[in-house]
Amino acid sequence: MTVKIRPLAAGNWKMNGVTASLAEIAAIAESAAGIGGADVLICPPATLIAQAVAAAAGRIAIGGQDCHAKASGAHTGDISAEQLRDAGAGFVLVGHSERRADHGESDAVVRAKAEAALRAGLVAVVCVGETNLQREAGQTLAVVGGQLSASLPHGATAQNLVVAYEPVWAIGTGLTPTPEDVAEVHGFIRRELVDLLPEAGAVVRILYGGSVKPSNAAELMAVENVNGALVGGASLTAKDFLGIASVYE
Repeated sequence: MTVKIRPLAAGNWKMNGVTASLAEIAAIAESAAGIGGADVLICPPATLIAQAVAAAAGRIAIGGQDCHAKASGAHTGDISAEQLRDAGAGFVLVGHSERRADHGESDAVVRAKAEAALRAGLVAVVCVGETNLQREAGQTLAVVGGQLSASLPHGATAQNLVVAYEPVWAIGTGLTPTPEDVAEVHGFIRRELVDLLPEAGAVVRILYGGSVKPSNAAELMAVENVNGALVGGASLTAKDFLGIASVYE
Protein backbone atom coordinates (compact mmCIF):
# COMPACT_ATOMS: atom_id res chain seq x y z
CA MET A 1 0.00 0.00 0.00
CA THR A 2 1.37 3.42 -0.97
CA VAL A 3 1.49 5.84 1.96
CA LYS A 4 0.24 9.35 1.23
CA ILE A 5 2.74 11.97 2.38
CA ARG A 6 1.66 15.61 2.51
CA PRO A 7 4.27 17.68 0.67
CA LEU A 8 6.04 20.74 2.04
CA ALA A 9 6.96 23.78 -0.05
CA ALA A 10 9.69 25.56 1.92
CA GLY A 11 11.55 28.77 1.19
CA ASN A 12 14.97 29.64 2.63
CA TRP A 13 15.65 33.37 2.40
CA LYS A 14 19.24 33.00 3.65
CA MET A 15 20.84 36.41 4.46
CA ASN A 16 18.21 38.34 2.55
CA GLY A 17 15.21 40.40 3.60
CA VAL A 18 14.40 43.55 5.54
CA THR A 19 11.15 44.86 6.96
CA ALA A 20 9.85 45.84 3.52
CA SER A 21 10.23 42.20 2.45
CA LEU A 22 7.41 41.19 4.77
CA ALA A 23 5.02 42.18 1.98
CA GLU A 24 6.22 39.12 0.07
CA ILE A 25 5.42 36.87 3.04
CA ALA A 26 2.00 38.45 3.36
CA ALA A 27 1.38 37.85 -0.34
CA ILE A 28 2.48 34.21 -0.08
CA ALA A 29 0.25 33.73 2.97
CA GLU A 30 -2.75 35.27 1.22
CA SER A 31 -2.39 32.80 -1.65
CA ALA A 32 -1.63 29.80 0.54
CA ALA A 33 -5.28 28.73 0.62
CA GLY A 34 -4.93 27.91 -3.06
CA ILE A 35 -2.01 25.58 -2.32
CA GLY A 36 -4.31 22.99 -0.84
CA GLY A 37 -2.09 20.03 -1.61
CA ALA A 38 0.91 21.05 0.46
CA ASP A 39 2.08 22.80 3.60
CA VAL A 40 3.96 26.07 3.07
CA LEU A 41 6.98 27.30 5.04
CA ILE A 42 9.17 30.38 4.79
CA CYS A 43 12.45 30.71 6.71
CA PRO A 44 13.38 34.40 6.81
CA PRO A 45 16.41 35.83 8.64
CA ALA A 46 16.11 35.76 12.41
CA THR A 47 15.56 39.52 12.52
CA LEU A 48 12.22 39.09 10.76
CA ILE A 49 10.81 35.94 12.36
CA ALA A 50 8.39 37.56 14.82
CA GLN A 51 7.17 40.04 12.21
CA ALA A 52 6.91 37.28 9.62
CA VAL A 53 4.72 35.24 11.97
CA ALA A 54 2.39 38.23 12.22
CA ALA A 55 2.41 38.75 8.45
CA ALA A 56 1.68 35.07 7.85
CA ALA A 57 -1.41 35.30 10.06
CA GLY A 58 -1.42 31.55 10.66
CA ARG A 59 -1.82 30.73 6.97
CA ILE A 60 1.74 29.47 6.48
CA ALA A 61 4.51 28.30 8.79
CA ILE A 62 7.57 30.38 9.62
CA GLY A 63 10.94 28.84 10.48
CA GLY A 64 14.49 29.70 11.45
CA GLN A 65 17.58 29.07 9.35
CA ASP A 66 19.81 27.75 12.14
CA CYS A 67 19.96 27.33 15.90
CA HIS A 68 22.50 26.73 18.65
CA ALA A 69 22.58 23.35 20.34
CA LYS A 70 22.16 24.87 23.80
CA ALA A 71 19.04 26.52 25.15
CA SER A 72 20.85 29.59 26.50
CA GLY A 73 24.25 30.83 27.59
CA ALA A 74 27.28 32.91 26.66
CA HIS A 75 27.12 32.40 22.91
CA THR A 76 27.27 35.87 21.41
CA GLY A 77 25.47 36.18 18.10
CA ASP A 78 23.80 32.78 18.29
CA ILE A 79 20.11 32.01 18.66
CA SER A 80 18.62 29.03 20.47
CA ALA A 81 15.81 26.79 19.33
CA GLU A 82 13.83 27.98 22.33
CA GLN A 83 14.24 31.60 21.22
CA LEU A 84 13.03 30.69 17.74
CA ARG A 85 10.03 28.97 19.25
CA ASP A 86 9.35 31.99 21.46
CA ALA A 87 9.40 34.22 18.37
CA GLY A 88 6.73 32.03 16.77
CA ALA A 89 8.78 29.73 14.55
CA GLY A 90 7.61 26.17 14.01
CA PHE A 91 10.57 24.82 12.02
CA VAL A 92 14.33 25.28 11.80
CA LEU A 93 16.86 24.33 9.13
CA VAL A 94 19.96 22.54 10.39
CA GLY A 95 23.00 21.35 8.47
CA HIS A 96 22.43 23.49 5.40
CA SER A 97 25.44 23.13 3.10
CA GLU A 98 26.31 26.78 3.58
CA ARG A 99 26.50 26.24 7.34
CA ARG A 100 28.55 23.09 6.88
CA ALA A 101 30.96 24.87 4.51
CA ASP A 102 31.10 28.43 5.89
CA HIS A 103 31.09 27.46 9.57
CA GLY A 104 32.70 24.04 9.46
CA GLU A 105 29.68 22.30 10.98
CA SER A 106 30.22 18.58 11.41
CA ASP A 107 27.52 15.93 11.38
CA ALA A 108 27.78 15.79 15.17
CA VAL A 109 27.09 19.53 15.41
CA VAL A 110 24.16 19.19 13.04
CA ARG A 111 22.73 16.35 15.08
CA ALA A 112 23.06 18.37 18.30
CA LYS A 113 21.22 21.25 16.69
CA ALA A 114 18.50 18.93 15.39
CA GLU A 115 18.05 17.51 18.87
CA ALA A 116 17.82 21.06 20.22
CA ALA A 117 15.04 21.73 17.72
CA LEU A 118 13.10 18.72 18.94
CA ARG A 119 13.72 19.74 22.54
CA ALA A 120 12.14 23.13 21.83
CA GLY A 121 9.16 21.67 19.99
CA LEU A 122 10.33 22.67 16.52
CA VAL A 123 10.40 20.56 13.38
CA ALA A 124 14.02 19.97 12.35
CA VAL A 125 14.73 20.20 8.62
CA VAL A 126 18.01 18.26 8.32
CA CYS A 127 19.92 19.07 5.14
CA VAL A 128 22.28 16.68 3.37
CA GLY A 129 24.08 16.80 0.03
CA GLU A 130 27.30 16.27 -1.88
CA THR A 131 29.77 18.68 -3.48
CA ASN A 132 30.67 18.58 -7.15
CA LEU A 133 34.03 16.93 -6.39
CA GLN A 134 32.29 14.22 -4.40
CA ARG A 135 29.74 13.74 -7.16
CA GLU A 136 32.41 13.42 -9.84
CA ALA A 137 34.22 10.88 -7.67
CA GLY A 138 31.09 8.74 -7.51
CA GLN A 139 30.67 9.36 -3.78
CA THR A 140 27.18 10.87 -3.78
CA LEU A 141 25.37 8.04 -2.00
CA ALA A 142 28.22 7.42 0.44
CA VAL A 143 28.35 11.11 1.39
CA VAL A 144 24.60 11.51 1.69
CA GLY A 145 24.24 8.26 3.62
CA GLY A 146 27.01 9.22 6.03
CA GLN A 147 25.55 12.67 6.66
CA LEU A 148 22.09 11.24 7.14
CA SER A 149 23.01 8.54 9.65
CA ALA A 150 25.23 10.89 11.67
CA SER A 151 22.93 13.93 11.60
CA LEU A 152 19.51 12.51 12.45
CA PRO A 153 18.37 13.44 15.96
CA HIS A 154 17.46 10.92 18.63
CA GLY A 155 13.69 10.85 18.99
CA ALA A 156 12.98 11.73 15.36
CA THR A 157 9.49 11.02 14.05
CA ALA A 158 7.59 11.85 10.88
CA GLN A 159 6.04 14.74 12.79
CA ASN A 160 9.24 16.44 13.97
CA LEU A 161 11.69 15.64 11.16
CA VAL A 162 12.03 16.65 7.53
CA VAL A 163 15.05 15.70 5.41
CA ALA A 164 16.19 17.97 2.59
CA TYR A 165 18.52 16.73 -0.15
CA GLU A 166 20.44 19.62 -1.66
CA PRO A 167 23.25 18.76 -4.07
CA VAL A 168 25.75 21.48 -3.20
CA TRP A 169 26.82 21.86 -6.82
CA ALA A 170 23.27 22.78 -7.82
CA ILE A 171 22.61 25.48 -5.19
CA GLY A 172 22.44 28.90 -6.81
CA THR A 173 24.32 27.69 -9.89
CA GLY A 174 21.40 27.16 -12.22
CA LEU A 175 22.52 23.55 -12.59
CA THR A 176 19.94 20.90 -11.78
CA PRO A 177 20.24 17.11 -11.55
CA THR A 178 18.13 15.12 -13.96
CA PRO A 179 14.92 13.64 -12.61
CA GLU A 180 16.67 10.27 -12.79
CA ASP A 181 19.53 11.57 -10.61
CA VAL A 182 17.07 12.96 -8.09
CA ALA A 183 15.07 9.72 -8.06
CA GLU A 184 18.20 7.71 -7.34
CA VAL A 185 19.25 9.82 -4.37
CA HIS A 186 15.76 10.27 -2.93
CA GLY A 187 15.09 6.54 -3.25
CA PHE A 188 18.36 5.88 -1.44
CA ILE A 189 17.44 8.36 1.32
CA ARG A 190 14.04 6.69 1.73
CA ARG A 191 15.64 3.27 2.15
CA GLU A 192 18.13 4.67 4.64
CA LEU A 193 15.36 6.36 6.62
CA VAL A 194 13.40 3.12 6.80
CA ASP A 195 16.50 1.39 8.17
CA LEU A 196 17.35 4.18 10.62
CA LEU A 197 13.79 4.98 11.71
CA PRO A 198 11.75 1.78 11.28
CA GLU A 199 8.53 3.31 12.61
CA ALA A 200 8.74 6.63 10.76
CA GLY A 201 11.16 6.32 7.86
CA ALA A 202 8.54 5.44 5.28
CA VAL A 203 6.63 8.68 5.85
CA VAL A 204 9.28 11.28 6.73
CA ARG A 205 9.11 14.06 4.15
CA ILE A 206 12.13 14.31 1.83
CA LEU A 207 12.51 17.67 0.10
CA TYR A 208 14.59 18.41 -2.97
CA GLY A 209 16.63 21.63 -2.98
CA GLY A 210 18.94 23.03 -5.62
CA SER A 211 18.00 25.56 -8.32
CA VAL A 212 14.29 24.80 -8.08
CA LYS A 213 12.41 27.25 -10.31
CA PRO A 214 8.84 27.64 -11.58
CA SER A 215 10.04 26.23 -14.90
CA ASN A 216 11.30 22.92 -13.49
CA ALA A 217 9.23 22.50 -10.32
CA ALA A 218 6.50 20.30 -11.78
CA GLU A 219 9.00 17.84 -13.24
CA LEU A 220 11.08 17.64 -10.07
CA MET A 221 8.14 17.44 -7.67
CA ALA A 222 6.70 14.54 -9.69
CA VAL A 223 9.75 12.36 -8.96
CA GLU A 224 9.09 9.43 -6.64
CA ASN A 225 10.05 10.11 -3.01
CA VAL A 226 10.23 13.87 -3.59
CA ASN A 227 7.82 15.24 -1.00
CA GLY A 228 8.31 18.92 -1.66
CA ALA A 229 11.00 21.51 -2.27
CA LEU A 230 13.50 23.59 -0.33
CA VAL A 231 13.71 26.75 -2.42
CA GLY A 232 16.43 29.39 -2.18
CA GLY A 233 16.49 32.51 -4.33
CA ALA A 234 13.15 31.82 -5.98
CA SER A 235 11.44 32.06 -2.58
CA LEU A 236 12.31 35.75 -2.16
CA THR A 237 9.36 36.89 -4.24
CA ALA A 238 5.81 35.71 -3.90
CA LYS A 239 5.43 35.38 -7.66
CA ASP A 240 8.33 32.96 -8.11
CA PHE A 241 7.73 30.98 -4.94
CA LEU A 242 4.03 30.58 -5.63
CA GLY A 243 4.93 29.53 -9.18
CA ILE A 244 6.75 26.59 -7.59
CA ALA A 245 4.26 25.83 -4.82
CA SER A 246 1.38 25.96 -7.29
CA VAL A 247 2.27 22.47 -8.50
CA TYR A 248 0.39 21.37 -5.36
CA GLU A 249 -2.79 23.37 -6.00
